[in-house]
Amino acid sequence: MAVTSLTELWHEVVGTQADPPRTLIIGTAAVALAAVAPRPVWRLTRNAVTIAHEGGHALVALCTGRRLSGIRLHADTSGVTVSYGKPRGPGMVFTALAGYIAPALLGLGGAALLGTGHITALLWACVALLALMMLMVRNWFGVVTLLATGAAVFGVTWYATAQVQAAFADFAVWFLLFGGVRPVFELQWQRSRGRAPQSDADQLAKLTGVPGLAWVFLFGVIALGCAILGAHWLVPHWTNVPMSLPRG
Repeated sequence: MAVTSLTELWHEVVGTQADPPRTLIIGTAAVALAAVAPRPVWRLTRNAVTIAHEGGHALVALCTGRRLSGIRLHADTSGVTVSYGKPRGPGMVFTALAGYIAPALLGLGGAALLGTGHITALLWACVALLALMMLMVRNWFGVVTLLATGAAVFGVTWYATAQVQAAFADFAVWFLLFGGVRPVFELQWQRSRGRAPQSDADQLAKLTGVPGLAWVFLFGVIALGCAILGAHWLVPHWTNVPMSLPRG
């Protein structure tokens, strides 16, 4: 990114960029799916979804007036966000609800930006969110993970060509949309085998009296809905392909 002043940088961030070719959009979708579907790859890439998951907990905790103590990211791709406040009530419910839906909602927001040509704005928003999250991380693995992720995003944002930025942004959004769905199924698989007694869904069940399975279903509906709507925004012409029958 060649800019000579803060004013020029601001105009670059808030301005729009040309839409990438459809082949690039579809290609990045395929790569993102390949980063989510195979289990060996998912064990590595799931860390990025954990960042979004814990970031969702943290953001909603702050927005509902809770006091955020810290965030920890672990090498097994799990994480924990600790906040203090009333042990029950809407604030605690929304904080517990936010984790599993955060990746999908972030992906949907990213799709909205890309769908309107704001590629640079999306990349800088990612840099800003990762920097803010760094302030609350309380373990070394979390620090290293966020530094590596933030450095990669910043490097693409500042040094890469417009085409590379577009490819990276599309891949990131597709990855969040796809990566928001898989953890929901994994959650229910673990719950069905008694391996996640303190999951977000079970905490919500204790807070509200609504069964944990109902919360998992809600997570899934939101994640799948975001994936479908996000795909429509990323490739809007999919739904506008004219259909014709051969004459004869």
